Amino acid sequence: MPNIRDVADLAGVSVATVSRALQQPERVSPKTRAKVMSAVSEVGYKPNLMAVKFRSGKTHSLVVLVPTVANVFFARVISGMQEAAAESGYSLLLGNTLGNADIEANYAKMVQTSQADGLIQLRAHNPFSEDTGKNDSMLPMVNACEVLSSNICPTVTLDNRAAARAMTEHLLSLGHKRIALFKGPADSPLTQQRLAGYRDALQAADIPYDQSLLFAGDFTLQAGYEAAGRMLALDNRPTAVFCENDETALGALQGFKNAGLRVPQDISVAGFDNIDFAAYCDPPLTTIAQPAEAFGRTAVNLLVDVLEGKLTTAPKVIMPFELILRGSTGKAPD
Repeated sequence: MPNIRDVADLAGVSVATVSRALQQPERVSPKTRAKVMSAVSEVGYKPNLMAVKFRSGKTHSLVVLVPTVANVFFARVISGMQEAAAESGYSLLLGNTLGNADIEANYAKMVQTSQADGLIQLRAHNPFSEDTGKNDSMLPMVNACEVLSSNICPTVTLDNRAAARAMTEHLLSLGHKRIALFKGPADSPLTQQRLAGYRDALQAADIPYDQSLLFAGDFTLQAGYEAAGRMLALDNRPTAVFCENDETALGALQGFKNAGLRVPQDISVAGFDNIDFAAYCDPPLTTIAQPAEAFGRTAVNLLVDVLEGKLTTAPKVIMPFELILRGSTGKAPD
């Protein structure tokens, strides 16, 4: 049976370093941890994890709460989390919560009862009980993507308002005056911030804000398809559509094609997220790119810092965005 010395020899470190990497990974550099964990896997070493956890007082497990694992953007975020967690000696427990507060509270209890060390929440909701985090102490949590406005924990987000304004300004620059907005869930901060950016661009261009051009949705393909049908029923049809995420935009593209419209000759369509499918649909989708994997890595690294007591205040990290121009947007038709 392979032993800890075999791991040390392969990784080129001491037995004590291997032991620290397994029991107290925060005391070992990320590069060394990665070498040790790779050697553990290669030689097939199976440490007594229960004993390791008992001695360290930590589980080296992190809970990740995801509103839906079916969302392609979240899948990329989780991929980044897995990389960062492995480098820091942690494993991930994934909770597909469907936005259910009771389910989220049950996962949060795992942290409160020492079954997990910390938690990453991907929607704007605090899953912990009101008593947790009192006395101005920081919650063992990081809030990423869709975030709370409070200071109870570190947050990782995007300047959604500025990004939505940039996309709307792009459509305006092509001569579009009537631009529809296919929205996400009404209670989502993402929806509200992207609506604000859309309104900012219209106001700066001296174009009236028209609520009849707003179409409710829930960030799904079906929502985009159905919104396209409702929009086509308008007497004065818009010449462009800004969808608040790419899945909505892909559904809208199909809806417009089924109705006999050409994209972008008859109508321009833009999205948000830059999921992989966006570059390969017909036509390829103009969108806002978010660094999804970097979201995940940053969230895990911040949570490890919280758990190691390295943070005294809750930072708010704003990730960069990029306007990606492709074939789904063009000049407004005469």
